[in-house]
Parts: sequence; C-alpha cells; structure tokens
Amino acid sequence: MSEALEELFLFGEEKMEKAIAQLHREFASIRSGRANPGILDKVLVDYYGVPTPLRQMSQVTVQDGTTLVISPYDKSIIKDIEKAIIKAEIGITPNSDGICIRLVFPPLTEERRREIVKDVKKLGEEAKVAVRNVRRDMSDDLKKLEKSENLPEDMVKDNQDKIQKLTDKYTGLIDTNVAAKEKEVMTV
Repeated sequence: MSEALEELFLFGEEKMEKAIAQLHREFASIRSGRANPGILDKVLVDYYGVPTPLRQMSQVTVQDGTTLVISPYDKSIIKDIEKAIIKAEIGITPNSDGICIRLVFPPLTEERRREIVKDVKKLGEEAKVAVRNVRRDMSDDLKKLEKSENLPEDMVKDNQDKIQKLTDKYTGLIDTNVAAKEKEVMTV
C-alpha cells in the first residue's frame, strides 16, 4: 500500500474516532435518572468577566445516587454559579446553603425518559452522518489518488471495500453506544 493510501486511512479513521468522542461528550451531558457531573460540562460561570467552566472553579461530587454537591473554591461566587446553572437550563434548580450548592435529580417520568431516548437516537444518527461524510471524503480522495498515481482498478475496489468496512465498524460502535445509553436512560 502506498504512503498516500496509508495516510488516507489514518486520517479517515482519526476523523471517525472524533465523531465517536463527540458522541460520548454529548451523552455525558444528557440527564438520566442518576446524578452525573458530566451534565455540568456546558455550564459557564461569569468569573470576573470571563466565562469559566464550572468544573474548573469548584469541586463536584456525587453525594448519593441522585445528588450532586458543588463546592466552589471561592465561596464569594456561589450566587454567580447558581445563576449560571439556571441559565444553562439543565432542568434542575440549585439549592445553596452559602457554602455549597446541591443539585437534586428528581426521578424521571416515563414520558420524559422516552423523550430523552429520542434525543439519544438523534445524536446517534448525527454521529453516523458524520462517519458517512468521512467515508464520502475518503472515497473522493481515493478517486483522486487513482488518477494521480494510476492505481490499478482492483486495488481501488479493494480499498473502497476497506473504507466501507471501516465505516461499518464505526456505525456499529455508534449503535452499541446508543443502545447502552438508551438502556441507562430507561432503567428506573
């Protein structure tokens, strides 16, 4: 296999890996019945005029299965953290005692669980589209290589099959991740 072909597959696989990593980040911010610190990843607190990620300015712990405790390193910003959590619309109202903030995750209703599962499937489909776009780009690059390096037709066909197998591998991984997240959300 030529160096250009190897590069094509390396870059393609790397981009597919990034699609899976993005899916994992999205799943971390989806609320299931349990307390998950990942839900706070998108919360930015206005700290002296600079939007700062909440998890950089406080310790976040899971107290029991349904409560997150946020202990800011600087106690003077508790009100700012509360405002940021409300503004982030994560669906939970913060409770503060002046020292720390508690987020109590109420149990999800069956209807809400089904809505979340729809969101999970939508995110999975978006990840699959990203993987398919990488496949399309790889196929286009392969055609360019075929012309520029005069690759034999059977070699091009074999590499097209390899691209499809790579795509199938990553769409399978996405399906597995979606099924696992669905199960987590639907588990009471």
